[in-house]
Amino acid sequence: MVKRLFFLLVLCMGVAKLSAQIQGVVTDSETGEPIPYLNVYYDGKGVGTITNIDGNYSIDARAGWDKLTFSMVGYATQVLKVSPNTHRLDVKMKADLVLDEVIVKPKKEKYSRKNNPAVEMMKKVIAAKELNDLSVNDYYHYNKYQKITFSLNNITTDSLRESNLFKKYPFFRDQVEVSDVTGKNILPISVDETVSEKVYRKNPHSEKTIIKGLNSSGINELFNTGDMLTTVLKDVFQDVNIYQDRFRFLQYPFDSPISDAGINFYRYYIMDTLTVDRDECFLLSFVPNNPQDFGFTGSLYILADSTYRVKKCTMNLPKKTDINFVDLMIIEQEFGQLPSGEWVLMVDDMTCELSYLRKLLGSFQVRRTTRYSDFGFDEIPDRIFKRKGSEIKDVNAMMRGDEFWKEYRPTQLTTSEKQMDSFVDNLSKIKGFKYIMFVAKAFIENFVETGVRGKPSKVDIGPINTMISSNYIDGLRLRASAQTTANLHPHLFLRGYYAYGFKDARSKYKAEVEYSFKKREYLPREYPINSLTFSYSYDNMLPTDKFMATDKDNVFTSLKVTSVDQYNYERTASVKYELERESGLKTTFILKHSNYEPCGKLFYRTMAGETQLQQAIADGSLSGTEWVRSPYNVHDFSVAEATIALRYAPGETFINTKQRRLPINLDAPVFTLQHTVGLKGVLGSDYTYNMSEVSFYKRWWLSSWGNIDTSIKGGIQWNKVPFPLLIMPAANLSYIIQEETFNLINNMEFLNDRYASLDVSWNMQGKLFNRIPLLKKLKWREFIGIKCLWGTLTDKNNPLLPQNRNDAELMMFPGHYDANGNFYTSSYVMDKKKPYVELSVGIHNIFKLLHVEYVRRLNYNDLPTANKWGIRFMIRTVF
Repeated sequence: MVKRLFFLLVLCMGVAKLSAQIQGVVTDSETGEPIPYLNVYYDGKGVGTITNIDGNYSIDARAGWDKLTFSMVGYATQVLKVSPNTHRLDVKMKADLVLDEVIVKPKKEKYSRKNNPAVEMMKKVIAAKELNDLSVNDYYHYNKYQKITFSLNNITTDSLRESNLFKKYPFFRDQVEVSDVTGKNILPISVDETVSEKVYRKNPHSEKTIIKGLNSSGINELFNTGDMLTTVLKDVFQDVNIYQDRFRFLQYPFDSPISDAGINFYRYYIMDTLTVDRDECFLLSFVPNNPQDFGFTGSLYILADSTYRVKKCTMNLPKKTDINFVDLMIIEQEFGQLPSGEWVLMVDDMTCELSYLRKLLGSFQVRRTTRYSDFGFDEIPDRIFKRKGSEIKDVNAMMRGDEFWKEYRPTQLTTSEKQMDSFVDNLSKIKGFKYIMFVAKAFIENFVETGVRGKPSKVDIGPINTMISSNYIDGLRLRASAQTTANLHPHLFLRGYYAYGFKDARSKYKAEVEYSFKKREYLPREYPINSLTFSYSYDNMLPTDKFMATDKDNVFTSLKVTSVDQYNYERTASVKYELERESGLKTTFILKHSNYEPCGKLFYRTMAGETQLQQAIADGSLSGTEWVRSPYNVHDFSVAEATIALRYAPGETFINTKQRRLPINLDAPVFTLQHTVGLKGVLGSDYTYNMSEVSFYKRWWLSSWGNIDTSIKGGIQWNKVPFPLLIMPAANLSYIIQEETFNLINNMEFLNDRYASLDVSWNMQGKLFNRIPLLKKLKWREFIGIKCLWGTLTDKNNPLLPQNRNDAELMMFPGHYDANGNFYTSSYVMDKKKPYVELSVGIHNIFKLLHVEYVRRLNYNDLPTANKWGIRFMIRTVF
């Protein structure tokens, strides 16, 4: 008995010795913050681990192994002595130091891809990717459940005890729960659930996503455009497929650690061999070569067999990455084997902590929970693939009951998620809350709703930012605008405005009636559009207003960089039909009749009328300044035209605001083709003409060097027409940057009947600024852009040529008279061998909010109207 006890004691001591571990926490020596996912390993032994999100690590102590290495890109590698008796080892890591222009760095890590076991293993993992490609099957289908929870983050214990908000409104305290990922107190404020089925057919190729169930609750329900939050979250935090070479995440492309490009983008380390759910796996860690590039750090658990499949994957963003707002990002994926033998992704969880102006706004957590189930590879009926669109929403998707969610919800809702409806109900009962929501909606949506609780708004008033503005014709301008919603009628929509200018004492107005052939949830512009619109308007317009992406009387864009005094009073009636398909193809057909009456300092006078005027002045028939309002001027003219336009943007996604629809996926290429025919004699139209235009837009990603946006346009006016019907540059006369417009070209400065333009902008994502210590800390990002315009005016449309001096159709170019009656033109003919060029250099991400550009005009500076340089800005928030 004593021998048995002695033997058991020795065995326990041996086991204790073999399983002795070294534990500790790794922190930044300057900030004291824990460093997650840092490598801890015995160099050359093939054994190691990484720190968790709190900087903690644990590694076995091995006899004879006396040196433990701590390394991470951006920090000085430390090699510390240990022994089997070492049980606790806390480490403070030092970042690379920059002093003036002398850079003090530790000896660089010797990392080589040649003959590197980790790299060789990754090559085998990449070569085996096809084993996980479901598209090799003739058919497949599966169900997908996804939940996105948006929460206020890091609610402190002191706040729970002492905050007046929690004391006065205890339901806030009841809504607080502990995040099972970060361990922090969070307060969920919205939760969205989606159940969908993905179906696939190999030949002929077709893929459909059928939305079976939708469930949304939380503060987004307080906004009639509440889908905006959900849509943005789904676009920003898209699903990550590590078997895809490059995927879109945080609106940027990321190279997968399992890709050919990843071999050169990442560094790989074999850390350990361990068992995961009874499967023997290699633990392999990876980090980007440059921690400021858009890449992940993390670990791959690779099956230790000939298949080299990934069993599990964890990823996060490096601490030093140049991504805004993100404090913490954790992605965890798990793969499993089906009874049929295929390996598929089954679990995909993501947790993200975000902050901006932390002291003022606090921080937020986004939690995305995704589960895949019910995989099948049997033949799918053809009738399913005949349904229109790549995404099909079941008519009952938003009306599913408890039994449906009990069947398809693989994880239970937390207590706070379950009581979200009662939380919002209690929130709306707070005294004064409706006034807070009124201001919030006016600020966020730019509209004011007329509905009350329980009675959704049938008419919205706005846009708010157009109510007060000013211009040369109106002086002070007041405008009242409104639009109906689907709560009044799901197919028929009315909108319009009435404005009054105190300087010209004229009323302006616009009325639109739109019939949507598809039932709308709130607004007629919801994707995809299929509608017919009738419109009638009377207003003063700048010729360049048609290039503005916003309202012409937006209070912010109404402030011009130069004096603008050449306007038209325009009276327009139009009929427009729009048909949009899920493929990205949009067809637009427009019939329009317009009457143009010049106002301000703009006048219309034919060349024949100018000859008569000059004769009258020479004869003394006109005296003083009567030539300004000459009887030889054209009072107005009319056009009737038909336009057909095609726009193709595959993969484009949008969010709907109450004012307009905005694209959020700018990676989609955009092709447009448009032709307009002017019909002389129709409803008093004065001219016949044909105008053709084509354009192309594409964003190109340059990996860590940011992205280049390219826009190419071209057009031809085929007929002989007066200058108002010629092609004028897309000029932006405000201080606010407008996409695809020229910043330093004046109103109608160049008039052409043939043109081509190129707009190239390079957002370098801080690639250069990150090498400058102060700018690196500020996270400023550099921007370079160039805009070019080639144009020409054929002889038939050039009123300045002698042969057109007495033409009864061509008009004098715009310009001004001085007090002595001398005329100075403000529009010019371009040299077809000399394109107009303007260059811009800018800084964006200032306070993570502001974009500022310095714009320089490189030629045509000898013109009297030329503005050689300028400063432009805009509000732009990007990750």
